[in-house]
Amino acid sequence: MAEETNQKMMEILRILAEHDDVLGAKIIASELKKKGYDLGERAVRYHMRILDEKGLTERVGYAGRRITEKGLQEINRGLVYDQVDFIFSKFESMIYRTSFNPDTLEGKVVVNTSRISPESIETLKYVMKNGFCLSPRVRLEEHDGEFVISTICGTTVDGLLLMNGIPVIPQFGGLVRFEGNRPVNFRELIAYKKTSMTPLEAFTSENMTSVLDVIENGEGTVPANLRLIPGTAREEAIKLFRKLEGADISGVLKVGEPGEDVLGVPVADGMVGVAIIGGITPLCAIQEAGYRAEIKLAENLIDFRNLKPIAKPEGSLMASAPERGVRVRFLLSKAWNLINRVDFNHRDFSGRVIANISLVKREDLDEALEIIRDVLGKRPEFSTLPLIGITDEGKMAGIATVCSLTLDGILIKNGIMSTPRYGGLLEVGVRDPRFVELTAYSGSSLDPHEIYVSKNMTAVLEALDGPGRVLASLREVPYLARDHATDLIEDLSEAGFSILKIGKPSEIVYNARVEKYHAGIVTPGGLNPLAAVREAGVDIRMKAVEGLMELKEFMYVDEV
Repeated sequence: MAEETNQKMMEILRILAEHDDVLGAKIIASELKKKGYDLGERAVRYHMRILDEKGLTERVGYAGRRITEKGLQEINRGLVYDQVDFIFSKFESMIYRTSFNPDTLEGKVVVNTSRISPESIETLKYVMKNGFCLSPRVRLEEHDGEFVISTICGTTVDGLLLMNGIPVIPQFGGLVRFEGNRPVNFRELIAYKKTSMTPLEAFTSENMTSVLDVIENGEGTVPANLRLIPGTAREEAIKLFRKLEGADISGVLKVGEPGEDVLGVPVADGMVGVAIIGGITPLCAIQEAGYRAEIKLAENLIDFRNLKPIAKPEGSLMASAPERGVRVRFLLSKAWNLINRVDFNHRDFSGRVIANISLVKREDLDEALEIIRDVLGKRPEFSTLPLIGITDEGKMAGIATVCSLTLDGILIKNGIMSTPRYGGLLEVGVRDPRFVELTAYSGSSLDPHEIYVSKNMTAVLEALDGPGRVLASLREVPYLARDHATDLIEDLSEAGFSILKIGKPSEIVYNARVEKYHAGIVTPGGLNPLAAVREAGVDIRMKAVEGLMELKEFMYVDEV
């Protein structure tokens, strides 16, 4: 009952966030009904009083309520298991609401709404002139010394396919590698259905894209997304894409043949993969040039006539060469092969574990070790195992930590099927710890924890003495094996392994939903000590799930 109540209140917050106006109980009840919640006005008022008491909403006279800044933050952090589902449903909603007609140039398109500095406008025009955009049409509004810019989102194309009767399945957001000025293959991918953040949002941090390098040198990485359509709709879709070019909407990187890999991504028989450049690509280039850009994806819909071209693109981005056979390697495929080779024995503290290996400059090693020493000394439970290893990486020094996926290997070797589900960001130092971000290991080519670190989302140093955010992961075991797993984990805990929580069968664990007939187990991320090093300003190149190491190669940090 409490879970259902929380979901209703979260939906009320979302309704208020989607409307600029103050809303009364009658309107909120009507909007809730559209979402499948049959609440009367009286019940809505009851829930609103609770939200008022929590400071998430505020009453505005007799007109109704509006959401507070705290309420907006709660939407981003609360009920993260619900947020994973909501992100995809948000895209489905935007697809359905797209109404643009390329023949009349009328109707609404989905836009990304971001804030940029005035100094970045020339870079924006430069990128769009070179064709690295979904559309050169934008809306610019000056606000507090900055520009609020609306750029067409790739979801608009999905909406137009649907409007033309073509089934469309948004599949992945990621980064496409360019060579010789042509797209070659996806290097990183995240599935739309398996994350609490929009997939392309994961790749908007600094140093993850190199759009300007592609323009200037022909090589680099560019944001893009992949959707699937039926093979029988291929020719009709191509006709639509050609028509859209006349409306200044292009950016198609490749349209595959039925069942053909598209830029390294496998496509099911009978389906066609369509890769399209991300609508945020020019904004990523702005960041690369050193300008600030606050990027918001698929924020709302606006009338196409409110968008004006600010450059005339030259050239085509289409891939003309055949597939090279370089397929995207998904993280879980690599992880399973490492998990299978874990042979750690907790009784004699020997064997192999999965290691994360991150790189620092040799002159920064002592400072990095001092920070790690502080983290492991104060909060050893923030690490999978409070040990580190030092490896020789040529001009760099490698710092190895034990990866939390090691636990899955240990459980499996003891006859317990353990399945890694999510890498997440856990809010700690509060009365009720909870995941505020989740990204599934399946459907991702990149370790979720690397994403959170690259986007500066951790707060490990803050968590040493108060509230903060640390990396953690969730795996599932069959509920019948829970007691066996608990006994084994108790032995591992005595050996120094940190386990944050073992859930009951089908229990929501730290705000993360577990599959029915399973129990969730939460462990800290092995990268937490290294995330703290980055938070302290030390240049460190993070790499998770790198390989296997003998446990004897690790030592307590005080021994280094």
